[in-house]
This record gives sequence, C-alpha cells and structure tokens, in this order.
Amino acid sequence: MSKNVAEQLVEMLIEVGVKRIYAVTGDSLNYFNDAVRRNGKIKWIHVRNEEVGAFAAAAEAELDGIACCAGSCGPGHVHLINGLYDAHRSHVPVIAIASTIPTGEFGMDFFQETNTIKLFDDCSYYNQVATTAEQVPRMFQTAIQHAIHKKGVAVFGLPGDVAQLDAVESITSMQLFRNKPVIRPSDDELSELSTLLNKEKKITLYCGIGAVDAHDEVVELAAKLNASVGFSFRGKMSIQYDNPYEVGMTGLLGQPSGYHAMHEADVVVLLGTDFPYVNFMPEKNKIIQIDENPERLGRRAKLTMGLCGDIADSIKALLPLLDQKSDNSFLKAQLEFYKKVKENQQVYVDDHGEENKIQPEFVADTLNRLANKDAIFTVDTGMCCVWGARFIDGTGERKMLGSFNHGSMANAMPMAIGAALAHPEKQVIALCGDGGLSMLLGDLATIKQYNLPIKLIVFNNRALGMVKLEMEVDGLPDNETDMINPNFALVAQAMGFTGVTVSKPEEVENAIANAFAENGPVLLNIMTNPNALAMPPKIEWAQIKGMTESMAKLMLGGKMTEVLDTIKSNYKHLGEVL
Repeated sequence: MSKNVAEQLVEMLIEVGVKRIYAVTGDSLNYFNDAVRRNGKIKWIHVRNEEVGAFAAAAEAELDGIACCAGSCGPGHVHLINGLYDAHRSHVPVIAIASTIPTGEFGMDFFQETNTIKLFDDCSYYNQVATTAEQVPRMFQTAIQHAIHKKGVAVFGLPGDVAQLDAVESITSMQLFRNKPVIRPSDDELSELSTLLNKEKKITLYCGIGAVDAHDEVVELAAKLNASVGFSFRGKMSIQYDNPYEVGMTGLLGQPSGYHAMHEADVVVLLGTDFPYVNFMPEKNKIIQIDENPERLGRRAKLTMGLCGDIADSIKALLPLLDQKSDNSFLKAQLEFYKKVKENQQVYVDDHGEENKIQPEFVADTLNRLANKDAIFTVDTGMCCVWGARFIDGTGERKMLGSFNHGSMANAMPMAIGAALAHPEKQVIALCGDGGLSMLLGDLATIKQYNLPIKLIVFNNRALGMVKLEMEVDGLPDNETDMINPNFALVAQAMGFTGVTVSKPEEVENAIANAFAENGPVLLNIMTNPNALAMPPKIEWAQIKGMTESMAKLMLGGKMTEVLDTIKSNYKHLGEVL
C-alpha cells in the first residue's frame, strides 16, 4: 500500500533527527497526527496552547540543533507566532508545520482561513504552502535546509487535503547536507588585526552566543593579550567557566566590572555578539567586531575593523600572528575591580529578607549552590533574567535558555517542557515570574500529563517587577503593575503534582533541596520582596532623578509605606549610585 503525503513528511522528519512534534491537534492536522501515531518513531506532544509548543520547540532546537512544532488552520497559526518569533530571533532551527484549509477553498474567506505567507513572513527564513503532492518533498527538504543552515524558522504550509494525497517521490536530493565550513577573515585582514592588537596595551574581549563553541580559543587569546573577558547573557554559560580572565557581563542585566572593562580598554574586540544596547557600548576606543554574519558588522557601534568569520576558526588563525604581551597591569586592575563587585553582590545574598519579602538574590544564589553542575535553567523575561544573569554560574556543562532577543514574557515554563523532554537525564529548573507564569498557566497540565520532573521556581513578587522599575526610573509612579495572583502552589496541586508556598527565608534552602530530590514536577511559590530592584551597571543622573520623582509622586499619592519599603530594600544600591 502506497504512503500518503503525511507519512512521507513524518519519514523526512525522522531522517533529520526530529524526535517530537509540539502541537494541539485538530481539523487539518489530523492526518499528519495519525501518520505520527502509526509510524511510532516520533512523539506527538499535546500542549494546551500552540505558543507553548513553539517555545518548547525553540528550547529543544537550541539544545539539540533541530525541533518541530505544528498548528492547525486559523487560530492554531496565530498562537504559534510568538514562540516562532522567539525561535527565529534566537537563531535556532525550528520547523513549523502550518496545516491549513482545503486547497479548493483558498481565497473564499473559508472558516478559519489565514494567509500563512503573510502571517509568518516576518518570523521565518522559509515560508511556503504546498498545493500538490509533487511539491511536498522538494519544498520540505528546502524548508529543513533553510532552518538548519540559516539558523531560524522554516514554515511549511500543509493543506489538509494535500496531507491525504498519495506521496510522490522527489526528483531532487532528499538528504540533509550538514555542512561545517571553515570561515575566517582573509590573511590580509588577519595581518592588519594582529598588527593593531600587538601595538595596543589595554584590550577587552566581549563574547556573545557566536562564541559558544570557542571557549578554549577565547581563553588562549585572552592569555596572549593579557585581556579581560566580558560576555553577554547568552554567552555567559559558554565563556564564564574555567576562565581566569572573565570580568562579568555588561548591559541592563550586567555588572559594573563588565561595563568598566569595556570602557577603560584601548581596544574592545566583539566576538560573535549582536549586543543590542548601544548606550552601554564604549565610544572613544577602538572597536573590532568578528561575526560569521557580516550584515551584523557595525550596526551597534562604530568599528575600526569589521571581520567575517566563525569565532573559533578566526582565533585559531589569528593566534600565531600575535606577540605574547608582558604587561598585565590593565588585566590585574579589571580583575581586582571584578572581585570587589562580587563582594558587593554578596551583600545582597547575605540579606535573606523577611516573611513574605524574601530577597530574590538569596533565592537565586541558593538555586545556584544546590543545582547540578549540568542543570538546564530557563528564565522568564524580566527580573528573573536579572537574578539568573547575576547569580547562576556557568560550569561548562550548564545551559541557560531564555527569550533573550525577542524578550517575551511567559517563556520559562514552556522552554522547560522542551528541555525536559529532550534531556530527561538532566535537572531542569525554570525561574518563573508570577506575571509570566500566569500568562500560560494551563500548560502546567502538560507537565503533569508527561510527568516531567521540572522544578518551577516562582519568584512571586506580586508585581510586574521589571515594568515597575522601568516606570520608576522614567519618573512615573507605577500604575497597574500589581498582580492579584492565585495560590500557585494550590494550582500545581490541582494539576496533580507537588506545590509548596515558601514564605519565610529560613524555609528556602530546605524547600529547594526537597524539590530537587523529588522525582516528579515541583512548583515552589516563593514570596519574594516586591520592592527589590536590580540597578544596571551604568547608572545615569536621569535615572536617579526619575526614581526620585516617582518616589515623590507615590508619597503625594499616599503610598508612603511603599516608598519606605523600596528605600529600605535597596539601600545597598547607594554605593553604586554615589
């Protein structure tokens, strides 16, 4: 008996290594779902919302190199979009199957009709609809090639009636070509770069996700140049560990030492980073950027040199051209400053807080101490990113996933689903904000359905904490940022797994240790201090003025208690401001 198109697609997905399809089945997806069931080599993961499926696929793709999600016609497509934007902007290979209405109804305003080309065009590298059986294998192979080699989303539109047609074998190649070319600057460019670096005395390397596979090369380069090494949030887990030259992050979530090292250097070398916050970039020193995507060169800062190359390949070719520097005074000064920054950071950890106002820094530090050295962390956008960035250390085996480029709320729990399914042998810890978790709360049921041993740590500050801070530094009293939450622990229990509310600082360590020891999923609803702030490494007068104005407006509005609590909770920041 001949196979149909749906069965052909399942076989192609298996061939490229797809293990799961995250989707809500229905209507136009049903034949594809049935083909998955009958094949048995791919697992259909029944999420409650397609957005969760796309986020989960993005996490799996970042960890393992390829993943798949699907949405049925109309609303299923629309629900996918946020997670697909995240995957695309994070440059991870995700295949999205957008099943749609019968081909004979195209353009007739049919029930649940959407124009998938228009809908997904901005969040994909490949986005086409197959209308014949002959098109399917060639288009799908092209979609997969785009996803993997361009590192982003490929959307394959599959009308329900096409899925049922008899499959047609392709006249072109069907295999996936997993090329790994060597990419580095030309000899002339490397010679010019080495001449510049040999001449300068104070050098800082700043590494992003593009340097994820170049840890050893970065350390060797730093040793030869006596350079300090900073990193972006996405670069942290890969670059921080076993690195005697690291001085932390810069940017909104970073530390003063990372900012200082970049601004005090004569030369900053940007390695595989598309760091977006131009106001944290130095302006008066020489900046060199190396990136395998040349269209990114120079769009964040004025460059002395912009070079195209894979980071590991480029450093390997550069190292023989460099002189060993003997003067390490700049490096020593940056490391000494970094040591003081970490000592200051420890002050936040040592202040555990009080009942229902547990300090989030203390919680994050406890997670860091008790978590496995190969744990996978996911972080919600907002204050959870701050605590993850500053207090979760890289070990060389840990991973940290987040919506770092798209900046979506509600990503931590769905990404944890993808991570736990892809790596059941690993400890998976989701740092969730109460605002983020509330958005997609229904997929706690997915965690229970597949009995995923995810540890959900809810930083329950009863507010949209980052938004509150943003309003206050702009001189605005926070408005409608408060959260009236359910008891998240009871919600977890209603879903069928362990939920615990932690109200007192002295309960934190045992609660986390017990959660980690439990085989199944656990949600810890930790009542954190709503007035804990996270000040950036570069504090400007306008921010101080804005905060002062907002506090004055709150006092005039009768919110004196909130003002006093904020000041009391953050007196430690005064040393950074003054």
